[in-house]
Amino acid sequence: MKFACGGASASEVADPRRAILTGGVSATPTFNTLTRPALAGEFVPADYFRELERAQLCRGERPLEIDLGCGDGSFLMGMAKEFPERDFLGVERLLGRVRKVCRKITRQSLGNAQVLRLDSRYVVEWLLPEATVSRLHLLCPDPWPKLRHHRRRLVQTEFLSAVRRALVPGGEFLFMTDHEEYFQWAVEKTVEFGGFERLEWNEDSFFYPKTDFQELWESEGKSMFRLRCRRPLSDA
Repeated sequence: MKFACGGASASEVADPRRAILTGGVSATPTFNTLTRPALAGEFVPADYFRELERAQLCRGERPLEIDLGCGDGSFLMGMAKEFPERDFLGVERLLGRVRKVCRKITRQSLGNAQVLRLDSRYVVEWLLPEATVSRLHLLCPDPWPKLRHHRRRLVQTEFLSAVRRALVPGGEFLFMTDHEEYFQWAVEKTVEFGGFERLEWNEDSFFYPKTDFQELWESEGKSMFRLRCRRPLSDA
């Protein structure tokens, strides 16, 4: 969805945040709020161009988990029901999916789950405050398989640096894909970045509900590749 630039100056339009911000948000410097009524279960920042505070995202010292590209909310709902002592935020760009997840949150009366309609990279690189997230999940993202599109892949050095900053010491980044080449790319990028410790992750290591895309790929006989990384505890 396009957003209005109003009378923004050239320097304001050049702001790199504006190039990736989506979600029916006005991008004028004095009016950067949602341009439609908020949905029940939807998280709406007071300012889309200002870093969030922890208190806006979770209650007290409760662990916060982020589900990037939450799709139909299968994983988000499963986690929120299993761990009522944690808070969960799903991030999804497509409004139809956001509406669907919000309806699920409302029907199931899940007070520990919300969904934010924005681009995942924007949320991680610009909105998440430092040392706030206990676990950040990136499950079955678009692999952008063509070589000329690899620059569009979410897992890049700048993204990993922002993930590390957002995680608490000991916090985890969990990446899963059915695309083996993208998995190898992600492994190489994390090694190149060097700011994480890699942890073992087997299918039965811990409770982990399946996403809608995982269900689809596995029904077609595809295997899932998993990468689990941790911000070092020594960062505390």
